[in-house]
Amino acid sequence: MDKLNFLTAGIPIAAANYDRACDTLRELSLDGMELEFVHGVRMSPRTQDIMRIGKKGLIFTAHAPYYINLNAKEPEKIEASIERILDTARMANSLGGYSIVYHAGFYLGGEKRAVFDNILKQHEKIVGILEREKNPIWIRPETTGRGSQWGDIDEIIELCTHFKRVLPCVDFSHIHARSGGGFNTYNDFCKILDKIAKGLGDTAIENFHAHIAGIAYGAKGERNHLNFADSDMNYKDLLRAMKKFDVRGVVVCESPSIEGDCKILKDFWASL
Repeated sequence: MDKLNFLTAGIPIAAANYDRACDTLRELSLDGMELEFVHGVRMSPRTQDIMRIGKKGLIFTAHAPYYINLNAKEPEKIEASIERILDTARMANSLGGYSIVYHAGFYLGGEKRAVFDNILKQHEKIVGILEREKNPIWIRPETTGRGSQWGDIDEIIELCTHFKRVLPCVDFSHIHARSGGGFNTYNDFCKILDKIAKGLGDTAIENFHAHIAGIAYGAKGERNHLNFADSDMNYKDLLRAMKKFDVRGVVVCESPSIEGDCKILKDFWASL
């Protein structure tokens, strides 16, 4: 990536459907879209053709289904989770996608090291299959918004050190919510980016994938996404920190006002 690109999380509200999605993104001067397969990797052949034809000059990423737990107690649930990640990677790659993201799992009361080792084992299977299929897409476990979910920033970075095609999806809003309102200053954001750069090298900074939104949170972490105007998410200092580190890649805006807040992010970035 030669710059930072700004994507909507799903079809722009003004577009209403895939038929108008790509044209609407161009009209708004946005850079692409994260395909939301959160309830299943389903897209008709007609829609796939529309996306391939309309993609020119745009970037696609994809969010895998929510129903993923690579630390499930039942083997069949782990296998189903692996297949959902693989299905997302295959569909995204077939559409010329850049990367896929997913919530990797839950602790379920397990000891953190044991949970990490189990999730690492499942990623070895996923990466091995994608390598055999010659699928080059980045796969990205996402930093999570609740303490019950596996995936704080340190766990994600450590996991990624084991693979060439696995990098973080850094959801800064989740990190903010998971900490109960912390990690929301310029210095906080710089510390996170510095930790990623030291742990994973320039590749991670130059091929970044971030999620940003306004967010509501409580004692247990994330509650729901909000628009920036209704939240305390310090997106301006976050973008200033990303500018300092010369971050390149994609920022996906997950606010309810999808394209509205995405435009806010891109316009503020352009002003720096």
